[in-house]
Amino acid sequence: MAGAKRPDAKASALRARGALNPRRHAVTDPLFVGQGFFDARDLVQVKYEMLRRVQADGQSVRAASLAFGFSRPSFYQAQACLARDGLPGLVPKKRGPHGGHKVTAEVVAFLRERLANDESLRAARLAPLVRERFAIRVHPRSIERALARGKKNGAARRARGPATPPG
Repeated sequence: MAGAKRPDAKASALRARGALNPRRHAVTDPLFVGQGFFDARDLVQVKYEMLRRVQADGQSVRAASLAFGFSRPSFYQAQACLARDGLPGLVPKKRGPHGGHKVTAEVVAFLRERLANDESLRAARLAPLVRERFAIRVHPRSIERALARGKKNGAARRARGPATPPG
């Protein structure tokens, strides 16, 4: 197939981790032009070099922000993240909900009540009970995770059922 582009492994890895710079074309710093060590697609690398340029080289925040494709407020936010968390602070945070939003405390209490009455119940059997009682669809794995949070007595393990031997 002539003219077909090969998949770019680095771009795929950056995208999967949320670290692909969406404004890579706005990076005008000379170090990031061309195919060298510096890669404008790598959001963490771009942020770090922008911060280093101000801190170590004495470049103004305005000039560095412009050269690296960021606003001044974004510069200060990255600076605070680096100061607070080190280099991992420059890695973008996962977007979207963090934790179960369907399995509320009321649902967990219901699940624990059901398990207290019948320890043989498994997550696959609890899911339809939740749907019937609360009119929400919850995946059995979400039930297992919700029961495991803050509960160390094995309720989630009981909900999951016996481990299946490999093979």
